[in-house]
Amino acid sequence: MNILHVTSSGRGSVSYSNRVAANVLSELTARNPGATVTVRDLARDPLPHIGDDFVAATRSAAGPQTDGQRALLARSDELVDELFAADVMVIAAPMINFTIPSNLKAWIDYVARAGRTFRYSEKGPEGLVTGKQVIIVPARGGIYAAGNAMDFQVPYLKSVLGFLGMTDVEVLEVEGTAYGPDAAENAVTAATAKLHATCDQRTAAQAA
Repeated sequence: MNILHVTSSGRGSVSYSNRVAANVLSELTARNPGATVTVRDLARDPLPHIGDDFVAATRSAAGPQTDGQRALLARSDELVDELFAADVMVIAAPMINFTIPSNLKAWIDYVARAGRTFRYSEKGPEGLVTGKQVIIVPARGGIYAAGNAMDFQVPYLKSVLGFLGMTDVEVLEVEGTAYGPDAAENAVTAATAKLHATCDQRTAAQAA
């Protein structure tokens, strides 16, 4: 098993999304001895936001024309290859102003590539990144899992992942972290318990 861990919080090990994601990685590697984990830390190694050079490098008929454009294309290709190589992707994301961090949005912009990760046909858009399991760990100070209209974090992630072909998505919410230390710890415990239950269900389904 190849696991791609995409993390976006700048709070390191004290981040609630990072803490639960670490539990996810421990669970997955314990259940799959020999699994490899690739970490893409977007907080420590942020990507430049895309601009005209990125568009020219990845979408123009002439292709990249400058060293800067060629470097952007190479970086995008590296990230896309990394995504395709993964069997499981774990995304840890804090909620920032009701949505995902800008560094995670930049990563999505680098991997959402027409002709590589999606394409258009007479039937409409088709995602090309298929056959993968995705586990999203969203951490947020409030409570949003019940369908709060201000949640532009999880719905966006699920939509863009589905657009790219990734529809096997599990969400481990870490909610209410702003309600005090006890509430935050309870949220981490609840998300980890959901993780164990989800893994047990998958194991049972595979054995059936």
